[in-house]
Amino acid sequence: MNFKIRSAVFPVAGLGTRFLPATKASPKEMLPIVNKPLIQYAVEEALSAGVEKLVFVTSPSKRAIEQHFQANVELESALRNSGNKKMLALVQNIVPSNVECVFVQQEVPLGLGHAVLCARTVVGEAPFFIHLADDLIRSDTPCLEQMRQHHAKYRSSVLAVEVVPNDRTANYGIVSVKEEPSGVQRIDKIIEKPSPEEAPSNLAVVGRYLLTPDIFEQLERGDPGAGGEIQLTDGIAGILRHEPVHALLFEGTRYDCGSRLGYLKATVEYGLHNEEVGKKFGKYLKGLTKKI
Repeated sequence: MNFKIRSAVFPVAGLGTRFLPATKASPKEMLPIVNKPLIQYAVEEALSAGVEKLVFVTSPSKRAIEQHFQANVELESALRNSGNKKMLALVQNIVPSNVECVFVQQEVPLGLGHAVLCARTVVGEAPFFIHLADDLIRSDTPCLEQMRQHHAKYRSSVLAVEVVPNDRTANYGIVSVKEEPSGVQRIDKIIEKPSPEEAPSNLAVVGRYLLTPDIFEQLERGDPGAGGEIQLTDGIAGILRHEPVHALLFEGTRYDCGSRLGYLKATVEYGLHNEEVGKKFGKYLKGLTKKI
């Protein structure tokens, strides 16, 4: 049986302070990697995993994201009149007509867990994805699809994880796991941003989650955690007590586009793989490195 995950939640209400002043008027999720904004890469990954409902948890000041996924009649008319069919197709087909876009306001920034909780009534009582757009993952099989396949086989919640250096654990939610007879890694503990001394392992949760709707109950009754915010990590710790949550070491390369260095790395890598400019860009970089 093919278990579909129909909804994906994109928490996009953050301020993006690491990229100021570029993000003063435009959300960090609209920063481009070559010719597409981060949020579009996130949406395309969700669509490739069969998602039919895109839920954006945003803030009143982030109209640019909503506008990106709406029709731009003036632009489309200009492209049509100029005969530019290629560009017209690019702006018309960002989201297929059978896919629903829902925008939910997070009026007060109370943390990632609170942002997810804001999507409760839209998601309903079914498993769903959470996708953090500033974690860009390049892989042959999209990361969310890898997670969907795992869920279809084991019927568990799934967190995408990767190994990080011991001195970087304070930047992530960190899990410890126990290997089950089937070979899957079942999470038995998750801690938000522990110091290297407190970290139960160096397996870090990255910006991909597949969770059951029980997470909403945990977030609803949970107290504020680290930083005085409602932490998604604390909600996941709650569901560990009564349902399996697996750690999936995904196939692919992750770029932390929430950092300037990670964003630059992603720009270079995706530029090199771009069909239109990749070869010329590669030659340029080779010539540039000779000058350094």
